[in-house]
Amino acid sequence: MPQTMATEIQKQCETIEECYEFTLSFAARGLASDEGSELREQLTRAVAAMRGLERSCAETVAQQLAPAGKFEAFFAVLKRDAESALAAMELVLAQPTIGSQLIDNLNASIHLRALLADLFLVTEILDARHKRARAEAANGVIGQH
Repeated sequence: MPQTMATEIQKQCETIEECYEFTLSFAARGLASDEGSELREQLTRAVAAMRGLERSCAETVAQQLAPAGKFEAFFAVLKRDAESALAAMELVLAQPTIGSQLIDNLNASIHLRALLADLFLVTEILDARHKRARAEAANGVIGQH
């Protein structure tokens, strides 16, 4: 598996995870408004990352990620979860004012939590595969990934 495909997915995952961490902090502050904060920028970056996940996942599977059927099935789940979380985030972004309570409710959304769990799983798998591939390359071993 080419490093670039996995790296793209991992960057998207990091962007979404960073937004979630930011929103946890924002929610804890008890603010009535997002004015003067970088909340909307964080949410907008996460939305863009979510929109790119489907393409990145498809390209990663196309790069001979085995077993392809298992990854395709999981990426279909990830796509559904990303679509649901995306709808929630876009609804929040459409509001003229975003306060801490609204963000707390977004953070509690099962859709966002499901997506985060998917992302943690896929990045752990990709990280482990890269470590294995590097170790095999260092040892001159060619194996299936």
